[in-house]
Amino acid sequence: MDATALSEVAVRIAREAAELARTVRDEAVTDGVGTKSTETDVVTMGDRAVERLVRERLAELRPGESVLGEEEGGDGALDGLRWVVDPIDGTVNYLYGFPFYAVSLAAQLDGRSVAGAVVEPVSGRVWSAAAGRGAFLDGRSLRVSGADRLDLALVGTGFAYDVRRRTAQARVVGDLLGQVRDIRRAGAASLDLCAVAAGWLDATYEVGLNRWDWAAGALVAEEAGATLRLPAAGSSDGLGDEMLVCATPGVADGLTAALRAADAGAV
Repeated sequence: MDATALSEVAVRIAREAAELARTVRDEAVTDGVGTKSTETDVVTMGDRAVERLVRERLAELRPGESVLGEEEGGDGALDGLRWVVDPIDGTVNYLYGFPFYAVSLAAQLDGRSVAGAVVEPVSGRVWSAAAGRGAFLDGRSLRVSGADRLDLALVGTGFAYDVRRRTAQARVVGDLLGQVRDIRRAGAASLDLCAVAAGWLDATYEVGLNRWDWAAGALVAEEAGATLRLPAAGSSDGLGDEMLVCATPGVADGLTAALRAADAGAV
């Protein structure tokens, strides 16, 4: 397995997909907007078109390899090499024209990300990583911040579509606000993870993410030096099965302890 070659494929396809997302947006948000789990969980024609493109390109460049996508699903088995795509991470932002959304594409081997790309259609920024080869933004090497005090840490998070869970998550934010510098919520988990890689955030956490939300961004952050806690069934650290925590090493333990004290994994 050549992680660098896989990363190059991810970047190539995600760039093309991001251009499609950008060019069809006006039509996508006026025709064919639907909902999924709740009325606030939207899907657009753009999401569907982008995922179809990604699948077509993967079939051409990596024939025979399985794909898991947000809109069309796929094989749930973790064995072997599988591509994981979020065609538009931040669909609500896409719907509103808020320019914080991205195409996320990762290659995973036995369930672990080994290559990935996160491409922003509006800015054109390209985040990429390959296992053991580092993380990059437009070709520039990334490194997490040197923050070592939780009370001075800028922390990202996200909220669920279900109103009851979102209300519980707000309680956790209320507990954390007195312990950190501030909290940011921008609406795209992949880009929150990339922001940690760049030092734009000192940490991010979220409950209830799907694999396509974090598969590429988590690798970018990890390759930039972040401490990573991924969702995993049977977790015994007090944060539950659905919690993702990504932080610069100097604040990782403090944030994890604060989240555990706030019972954040139980929301």
